[in-house]
Amino acid sequence: MPLVRNPILPGFNPDPSILRVGSDYYIATSTFEWYPGVQIHHSKDLANWELVVRPLNRKSQLDMRGDPDSCGVWAPCLTHDGDKFWLVYTDVKRKDGSLKDTHNYIISAPSIEGPWSDPVFANSSGFDPSLFHDEDGRKWFVNMLQDHRRRPRAFAGIVLQEFDPLAGKLVGPKKNIFCGTELDLVEGPHLYKRNGWYYLLTAEGGTAYHHACTLARSRDIWGPYEVHPQKHILTSKDAPFAALQRAGHGDFVETPDGKTYLVHLTGRPTTQERRCVLGRETAIQEAFWKDDWLFVKNGPIPSLRVEVPGVRDDSKYWAEQRYTFENGLHKDFQWLRTPETERIFTTRDGKLTLFGRESIGSWFEQALVARRQTHFSYDAETVVDFSPTDERQFAGLTAYYCRYNFFYLAVTAHSDGQRELLIMTSETSWPDGKLNMPLADPVQIPNEGKIKLALTIRGRDLQFFYALDGEKSKKIGPVYDASIISDECGGHQAHGSFTGAFVGMACSDVNGTVLPATFDYFVYGPVHYETDRYDV
Repeated sequence: MPLVRNPILPGFNPDPSILRVGSDYYIATSTFEWYPGVQIHHSKDLANWELVVRPLNRKSQLDMRGDPDSCGVWAPCLTHDGDKFWLVYTDVKRKDGSLKDTHNYIISAPSIEGPWSDPVFANSSGFDPSLFHDEDGRKWFVNMLQDHRRRPRAFAGIVLQEFDPLAGKLVGPKKNIFCGTELDLVEGPHLYKRNGWYYLLTAEGGTAYHHACTLARSRDIWGPYEVHPQKHILTSKDAPFAALQRAGHGDFVETPDGKTYLVHLTGRPTTQERRCVLGRETAIQEAFWKDDWLFVKNGPIPSLRVEVPGVRDDSKYWAEQRYTFENGLHKDFQWLRTPETERIFTTRDGKLTLFGRESIGSWFEQALVARRQTHFSYDAETVVDFSPTDERQFAGLTAYYCRYNFFYLAVTAHSDGQRELLIMTSETSWPDGKLNMPLADPVQIPNEGKIKLALTIRGRDLQFFYALDGEKSKKIGPVYDASIISDECGGHQAHGSFTGAFVGMACSDVNGTVLPATFDYFVYGPVHYETDRYDV
């Protein structure tokens, strides 16, 4: 079989849940504060994947206004019971500190495209929920269990309870069926049944550099569960120079011809500081069964290249993407938190108009539309028409991770009304969320007319550019360190920052007058650069 190079879903695509229905494979991944919620990709051959739907796309399903950075939708689980698709997910309202607010929901649909139902509330006792359909027709719900008292652990184990789809609620007794190993931080559970055994696959070690997939089994769904002879069937924790780091939080699937594959999240750190600018991505590993235990081929360290049924076509991945807005917003784009899109943008007249709302980094209502950074090096460009009257109105081009980490080239105005270009940066500013001072010197521009804004990233170097109508592009500002747009610098470092780098367009009007900015197009152009680590 041909080799595919990991990851199979590059850029911010963590916590994969994989499913096969007939000859179709689907992977659901977390989206956190980005809207719509949950990404579902489709493949016929495990090599080529296409985004087909984001099912949490209306207010009755998801409203994340007020959710802090890296909260929102965590660890979806996608399953099929022979009749319809089921999706379970967490909407996290608070994660920092000892206490967490984690609400778990269940939705369903007759087809992957929908229509997806309104959610059924399940519980709030932890996060990373999963739904298992047993052979007798019963449905079982598992999630990690949190204990703010730490008696003895904050991640207390995996709790099991039956789900009654007719009643639309969890029913019957519940039990902590697995407390994890000494690696701790047990989460991300998935249940399976094979050859009379119930298997419980979990993540442990946290989502940074001690991450792992741990497998256990039992003859009874209620346990007790014995741990795999290897304990952790997949991990990079003891291999700091492996190409794929942070490996864990997995799910497995069987092909029609009986082969087994494990998908898992991973990170590809760059620079001496080991920063994952592309966030947590989805990789795949070939696996096999022996003595009713699952083993990863050449594991437990993940392989960079893996045999899969298909041959990947990378031409689309490396093609320049030029986005226009005649047909609405392209599926590559997302926005932050709100289901009420009419308050932050429109694509009337073939252009993208952002309505200035709250400041960049707001957890409630900011007008920011962006796409994932999926390459280590790239170019981005847009043209904006914006007429600010003072310094509290600004719109432009941003490389963005969260309120604590962004670079922003904005069209704004001085207090006297003179329009100017200003670079605002927030560089690892947690917990204060302050701009780096002093700001780079502004550049005065005419009070009327469109402005082309651009940036280039080459490895860790970010440079902004601008051009007035009919003129050549000019550099503006210094070279910035783009590697800080990463999990490791995202505010809470690798254990608490869970998304990835985005690039896109933003508009703020903190005067409250909703001044609009109009963008003609957006270009994202992948670039090969000598420091990129695709083949490490």
